[in-house]
Amino acid sequence: MKEDITDHHILEEYKTNRENGFSLLFEKYHKKIYFHIRRIVILHHDADDVMQNTFIKVWNNLDGFRKESSLYTWIYRIATNEAISMVKRRKNESGLSLDNMSEYFMISKEGDKWFDGDEAERKLRNAILKLPDKQKLVFNLKYYDDMKYEDMSRVLNTSVGALKASYHHAVKKIEDYLNSN
Repeated sequence: MKEDITDHHILEEYKTNRENGFSLLFEKYHKKIYFHIRRIVILHHDADDVMQNTFIKVWNNLDGFRKESSLYTWIYRIATNEAISMVKRRKNESGLSLDNMSEYFMISKEGDKWFDGDEAERKLRNAILKLPDKQKLVFNLKYYDDMKYEDMSRVLNTSVGALKASYHHAVKKIEDYLNSN
């Protein structure tokens, strides 16, 4: 597995052999990025579309990567922006509010296809779907991706304090939901 390959090595390889460097980057990050996207857009086919758009943007812009953040947070930011754009497009196409879309996934067969865990995991997923979008995003990044607040700050262009508050509120709402359902 390519998890142990450093970003520095990937970028150096990219300078000498663009295709091989990009392959290393894709191999290292594609699974994490896919599941990050999937937790935002819910549906597999939407996640695939967002993944493709994300890595096209990475390919087109990697030459201009300025190393002001890690490669990891740079890719996550692109993926997050693409996923949020997809959610907004789906909302506009369906005419549903984002809250109504979350309710739909909680009770629909399509939502069930996304989920294959036990009852406790189903309750957690439903609790997460009830969160406001920003809290949902922050919770997913912290809980599932174990992302540091400083990295999250770069990905979401938000202060660390605001992120900690969002996460705290999300956890409280999830606890309340789990205790009442």
